[in-house]
Amino acid sequence: MDNMEKNYLKYTCIWAFVILTGLLLMYFLPGFTVGEHVMRRVDLLGDVRVPTTAPVEEVDSFLPPPPKVKPAFVDTCRAGMTCIEDYSDSTLRGMTPFYRALDELTQRPRQVRIAVFGDSFIEADILTADLRDMLQSKYGGCGVGFVTITSMTSGFRPTVRHSFSGWQSHSVMDSTFFDRKKQGISGHYFVPRPGAYVELKGQNKYASHLDTCQQASIFFYSKGEVTLSVNVNRNEKQTRTFSSTEDLQEMKVDGHIGSVRWTVDEADSTLFYGLAMDGKQGIILDNFSLRGSSGLSLRSVPIWMMHEFNDQRPYDLIILQYGLNVATERGRNYDKYIAGMQTTIEHLKEAFPQAGILIVSVGDRDYKTEDGTLRTMPGIKNLVRYQQNLAADNDIAFWNMFEAMGGEGSMANLVHAKPSLANYDYTHINFRGGKYLAGLLYEALVYGKEQYDRRRAYEAE
Repeated sequence: MDNMEKNYLKYTCIWAFVILTGLLLMYFLPGFTVGEHVMRRVDLLGDVRVPTTAPVEEVDSFLPPPPKVKPAFVDTCRAGMTCIEDYSDSTLRGMTPFYRALDELTQRPRQVRIAVFGDSFIEADILTADLRDMLQSKYGGCGVGFVTITSMTSGFRPTVRHSFSGWQSHSVMDSTFFDRKKQGISGHYFVPRPGAYVELKGQNKYASHLDTCQQASIFFYSKGEVTLSVNVNRNEKQTRTFSSTEDLQEMKVDGHIGSVRWTVDEADSTLFYGLAMDGKQGIILDNFSLRGSSGLSLRSVPIWMMHEFNDQRPYDLIILQYGLNVATERGRNYDKYIAGMQTTIEHLKEAFPQAGILIVSVGDRDYKTEDGTLRTMPGIKNLVRYQQNLAADNDIAFWNMFEAMGGEGSMANLVHAKPSLANYDYTHINFRGGKYLAGLLYEALVYGKEQYDRRRAYEAE
């Protein structure tokens, strides 16, 4: 019996030779794809093969050059300034409509209108008087703008001499006998008695551009016939009769107007809303202050009435200044108020579709602690943050007045300044303080316009 083991070595060598030969021959196979995958050629000698020089590819003359990546324009804020924060982006409901209107003003004569809605902080034209003066000095314009038929502050409003008699006055802040369906843009309506009159006179003791204007108007809505007389500069009286209509009506006179007196000769079911002294070009700034208001009452002005006023006085910028009547010592959560203000903003956007909207935050307000120390009311800083988020969520603009006036404790600093810039209620500024804050807001508006111009020039490059 043969006990010798079989020798398998020769078979192993034969198989190794066959496999190696096959792999070498696979080099000559053309490349092919399996599905979307390109199979590479098998090259066992690739690591020892001398590389050949790759042919130089000629640049395709039709191939466009690589794009130049242009960094986005970055808005900057000058050191020491509180700038306007514009959250509008592509909606253009922030500052863009106002800045575009200023551009158009340099190309052709036009009116650039601003409406400022606020509470007692701007009552009697505090702050807005100086803001109006600064803007009119830079961009042109004259006149005090819109004035309600009667006013509880007419005796100490320095920007116009305002006298009236024979009117029943109704305000949205009245507790009784107010019909919200009748109110105008200011939250008022006025019913004349026989012979009722209202007179405005320009003045030059506070601010400039207010002694005369180029046109004067009175606004009313009548379901019956109404006859009005107007005296310009105490000259000969002009009389007109208006028929009933479903629209807001305006009687207007032009000229070099230093004073204007309107008299209601006859009126049948007529409601009056206000009057105005304006320039025919440049800045017009209307103050719609309402003592005790939080801004929520704007929602109750009928949308059709808002549209009527927009036809007569189309605004390029609407400024909302509220908060004094909202903030409290212990206030932390303002969700309900902000939800209400969101509907207010939606109401204004619908009524004035061409206007930009700017929220001006509440300013500082101090209170005395139990040990008599003056402190910023805790609810103020919370409310400022809520108002900032309100602007961002509604794609409009925001200016932090609390920060601009100095932040925490700044109201006390204004009160104790020499001379004083605020009242001893540590809540309201006086006219000197109004001029100071108006300067800060004016600076922010003008700087914002400069940044807008730089951005446009950069994007045009």
